[in-house]
Amino acid sequence: MTAAARVEEQGFPLPPEPGLTPAEIIARAEAIALTLVPRQAETEERTYYALDTHERFTRAGFYRILVPRRYGGYEFGVETFARVAMALARGCPSTGWMYQFGAAHALAVATLFGARAQDELFAGGDFICPATVAPSGTAEPDGDGGWLVNGTWAYCSGAPYATHFLGHTLVASEEGAPPEPMLFIAPRELWRLGSDWGGQLGLKGSGSHSITLDNARIPGDFALDMHLSRHSVTGGTPGRTLHRSPEYGGGPLSFMLLELGFLAVGMAKGALDAYEELMRSRNTLFPPIVSRVDDPDYQFRYGEATGMIAAAEAAIMNALRQWSDLCALEPAAFTRQEELRLALISREAVRLSWRAVEGQLFPTAGSSSVRHGERVERVWRDMSMMHSHAGLGVFLTNLANRELARARFDAA
Repeated sequence: MTAAARVEEQGFPLPPEPGLTPAEIIARAEAIALTLVPRQAETEERTYYALDTHERFTRAGFYRILVPRRYGGYEFGVETFARVAMALARGCPSTGWMYQFGAAHALAVATLFGARAQDELFAGGDFICPATVAPSGTAEPDGDGGWLVNGTWAYCSGAPYATHFLGHTLVASEEGAPPEPMLFIAPRELWRLGSDWGGQLGLKGSGSHSITLDNARIPGDFALDMHLSRHSVTGGTPGRTLHRSPEYGGGPLSFMLLELGFLAVGMAKGALDAYEELMRSRNTLFPPIVSRVDDPDYQFRYGEATGMIAAAEAAIMNALRQWSDLCALEPAAFTRQEELRLALISREAVRLSWRAVEGQLFPTAGSSSVRHGERVERVWRDMSMMHSHAGLGVFLTNLANRELARARFDAA
């Protein structure tokens, strides 16, 4: 019996294409990615990918990859999602970034929120939900078990076509104690989109606009006393109980940080594609004047970059499989130490990808190939911007090392 038939018997909605396979949806992403390459400048100017691109993603099923079968999603899992996001980032880094950080949080929502909240949150099938980890704004009890939330949250990648927003704020604790973080989710009708993205160094088309809530009434079921990056899943999760896939019991921190690794690999592959075109179409600058394809130095650079990117891809995909394997064990297996270990693999995948672009491809592509708007230049800008992401530039670079050691040795 197929998974789709089992879903139908249980009374749950079928996905739009019940027979769709992971291999087919990855192939769709790879085909669409080729069409994104010539639209990169247009995407940057708009600051987010086009409506027709969004509609194509919807028809392809991309916004349902991580949505549970229970709600008409495909429940294809993290490896399929990573392959799709990686392919899109290869075609256009901004588009890949915006898609990924909009669609990825279906996993966190299906993991952490209770059944009553999920029944409402996933009712639309397609799910696009940017998230931020920096607490902002305020939340006051509404007198009816919910919250009145006010504030503005910056860097909400994926916001232009979002169906929901996942944010953090601080709420008053016991008298004299510091405020505690609260995670909340707000449907689209409760917030407004800012027009404050596009002036950054890179990822100009990533749709990372701000989101503002004005006296938004958040039901009690849509708020959790936690911070997404600190939550432990060792005691189990609502999603592990509610859904068939054990991946809805995995650590949210590690998966969020693994996302940076497969985005970096996709971007670096795009730069390598551009470098290959240059090797085939251009000659060396100094005698003997030959095609770059026939020059030992360009051959070396291409091979060096290829090895780095391939190693980064192998590392991040293996880390994703380890993440899934941990989910399949008892909840207690997914410790903070394991979360941090997996996240640090992502850091190394980013570093390898960056070294390939910054150290091998960018310096030897030629100055005319790194003018503003050229593909190698754009990847260099976008990957440079990636290093300013707090998860990479702050947490993985500094905090994760120390926290892993403390977890390992039970140290202060």
